Amino acid sequence: MAGHRIVDIPASNLKKRMTEILYNQGYILKYKFEEDNKQGVIKIALKYDATTKQPAIHSLERVSRPGLRQYAKPAEIRRVKNGLGIAILSTSKGVMTDKDARSQNVGGEVLCHIY
Repeated sequence: MAGHRIVDIPASNLKKRMTEILYNQGYILKYKFEEDNKQGVIKIALKYDATTKQPAIHSLERVSRPGLRQYAKPAEIRRVKNGLGIAILSTSKGVMTDKDARSQNVGGEVLCHIY
């Protein structure tokens, strides 16, 4: 929302997988994992509309948090913005989108909603 072109975040395996999902879904332009002597850094180039300068990610809402975890069965996974957005879930088969979780018939912890 601040209009930055490139964002640096500390790396973890969960954040790396979430970055790959955002790239595959078209929400970010590109990304790069950089190793340093500590935990590493993820450099993300954010995507903006060329004409209106609006960001591709309008909203990223954290659903599950340490004080109140949110879990969903495959039949209970809600569609985000009537299918226009995505939800990222942490399942027993790895981190995936809500559509992949429904197709593989697995549930898990709902990490965030993006649209």
